[in-house]
Amino acid sequence: MPSRFDIVTVNWNSGDLLRQCIGSLPAAVPAAAAAGFALDRLVVVDNASADGSSDALDGGPPPTLLKNRENRGFAAACNQGAAGSRADYLLFLNPDTRLGPASLAPALAFLDAPENAGIGILGIRLVGADGLCQRSCARAPTPGRLAAQAVGLDRIWPSRFAPHFMTEWDHADTRPVEQVMGAFLLIRRRLFEELGGFDERFFVYFDDVDLCLRARLAGWGVVHFAGASAYHRGCGTTDGVRDLRLFYALRSRLLYAGKHFGPGGRALAAAATLLAEPLARMGFALLSRSAADARAVLRGTALLWAALPEIVPAMTPGAGRIDRSGPG
Repeated sequence: MPSRFDIVTVNWNSGDLLRQCIGSLPAAVPAAAAAGFALDRLVVVDNASADGSSDALDGGPPPTLLKNRENRGFAAACNQGAAGSRADYLLFLNPDTRLGPASLAPALAFLDAPENAGIGILGIRLVGADGLCQRSCARAPTPGRLAAQAVGLDRIWPSRFAPHFMTEWDHADTRPVEQVMGAFLLIRRRLFEELGGFDERFFVYFDDVDLCLRARLAGWGVVHFAGASAYHRGCGTTDGVRDLRLFYALRSRLLYAGKHFGPGGRALAAAATLLAEPLARMGFALLSRSAADARAVLRGTALLWAALPEIVPAMTPGAGRIDRSGPG
């Protein structure tokens, strides 16, 4: 009996990117079937898109379309799409990706091999429009790393202050890593359920960081697999909302610090996120004479400070969920 997999894609105003993603599956799914892997379900969860991007999704496997009346966030929508799965594997796939014949079959075969039974999460090589491999694997955040990255030390002095993404490595070989990007995240379904899925406190960003950390703490391996590749545009649905992108990134950082750091680490992360990074970003915007960047920093920071009454209680380890709707 072939191993089975589900594909879950979360959509929010992605325009033609979602259709291109779905349209790429006929090149990938038959190759996976030939290697002994059957697609059970393609689930598209639409987070209240206003651009009609989830309409008329033809050109690929017929999707199960779940339309939310409000934007529930990436983590919650991923859990929604994975609910009820009986497949062996779950692939969380961003709409700004496109798959080819060498995307699914090699990755599934690697994870399915008996000698790799201890690997729980797999990422593959992501290639941009320039044809270059993206540096998509990352280091698990620590208080010191977050503080250094907040003020740009990782860009000014990368040899001393390591950036979040492993930019020094060409991603051309297969190796264990601390985190793979959620744009293409293949996970054993039973592990996903054991971990309780994505933590829905993360509206967007850091959800994949948190999931990979929890998998490793549970004894599972996280691996970058260089034997498969896919196209990835990157920032495909957030280019036009840079202020909201900044707000959610900083909010998720605070929530991650509250969940995984001790008191001192939480305090350092809060100071870096609430004060140091907005000042550093504003300085870079002024130096580059970008009024648009400056406005995005001001609005994103204002949204973050306004949301503190709901964020701070959720930073306590073991805290429950917070309102995921975010700013309007």
